[in-house]
Amino acid sequence: MSNPKIRHLAIIARDTAAVARYYEKVFDMKVVHTSAGGENYFLSDGYLTLAILKHRLEATVPVGLNHFGFAVEDSDEIARRIKEFGLEAPKKRPADRPYAESRACDPEGNFFDISQHGFEMVETEADRAKQKERA
Repeated sequence: MSNPKIRHLAIIARDTAAVARYYEKVFDMKVVHTSAGGENYFLSDGYLTLAILKHRLEATVPVGLNHFGFAVEDSDEIARRIKEFGLEAPKKRPADRPYAESRACDPEGNFFDISQHGFEMVETEADRAKQKERA
């Protein structure tokens, strides 16, 4: 199994469109996905994906870095390793978060996503079910 790689970072922002434009113009990043309603932007430099997520006043998440994500070959193996540390097993991501399959945290509570399919490929639960049927 190859080493897991950090492949995305998520930033909580008040003006997601402006922040996305900044990364497009300054760093030549490309928008690879926007969420329904266009509030969240996902940009890529060809390797790393940067998620610009909408800040909501009623939420408990502050503006700034929110989480990061690992691209892995075998999410079951990663889950096993996490549990060896006595930590909670990764949890399935909600259906409206199609860019990663699960989320976990380190011993300090820092969140990270885990994805086998990659963060550049948005994949819904329906897509995943179809793939399982074909296998």
